[in-house]
Amino acid sequence: MPIKIPDDLPAASTLESENVFVMTEKRAVSQDIRPLDILIMNLMPTKVETETQILRLLSNSPLQVNISLLQAATHESKNISQEYLDRFYTRFDDVKDRKFDGMIITGAPVENLSFEDVDYWEELCEIMEWTKDHVVSTLFICWGAQAGLYYLYDIPKHPLKSKLSGIFPVKVMTQGERLFSGFDDVYSMPHSRYTEVRAEDIAKNPHLHIIASSPEAGVSVVISEAGQVFVTGHMEYDRGTLAYEYERDLKKGISPNVPENYFPDDDPRNDPVMRWRGHATLFMTNWLNYYVYQVTPYDISQFGSEKK
Repeated sequence: MPIKIPDDLPAASTLESENVFVMTEKRAVSQDIRPLDILIMNLMPTKVETETQILRLLSNSPLQVNISLLQAATHESKNISQEYLDRFYTRFDDVKDRKFDGMIITGAPVENLSFEDVDYWEELCEIMEWTKDHVVSTLFICWGAQAGLYYLYDIPKHPLKSKLSGIFPVKVMTQGERLFSGFDDVYSMPHSRYTEVRAEDIAKNPHLHIIASSPEAGVSVVISEAGQVFVTGHMEYDRGTLAYEYERDLKKGISPNVPENYFPDDDPRNDPVMRWRGHATLFMTNWLNYYVYQVTPYDISQFGSEKK
């Protein structure tokens, strides 16, 4: 949340240049506050774990956030009961007439399929199209980011030689970008994927900007001029998520590489060290504040009306 200071306090300009959230007295008295409505399309097979991870990050903001969970109606889940989905999740037909302050579209373990071969691709495309004038800001994660960049901006994905898995240093590329307010110049982020988007493809589109990248993991965070955010990694992962995926792949006979920079001494018998939670929490708080709360209209029904 912002600090409220006198309009003409000399420190104001310095703090603003450092991306400290400052609100002048004049603006503060005109503030109208209401809860934010966030829609989460959870495409991960580990539904409960992913819900917990994302909600944990969202919960650290002082803003009140109302959550709705969205399922892909055209996909039959093999990892959780339909009874659970019917109880806690809604379908697109039930929310398509509503407006949302923010939306999160998660990753999904379908990277080795072409987008068009994913059984719920047409439904997802309809939802991504709908977000343009029904959601103030959409945050896309991992495969969700690749899907969003492909559908919305025609950015292709490319297969990697082997699965990218581990904790990688990410460098902030754009000074002054408020998503990274309070960040160090380099931070850590989990990645777990078989495909990538490439900087040279993104650079061809003037409406997209790479704001964070990693020497090992490549493009990490992209923003659009429309207020969309694409994160190619998994900031939301828990301490043990990559270990779970590694053990799962071992049992499947995939012979995965040990996740990089994850287990001490690269020994899976050692407990992983958590070193990304602080930046993950700050990133989500910054997204809620600067990309959602600060730009959403008080009457959310008015969003998108100027585009008609």
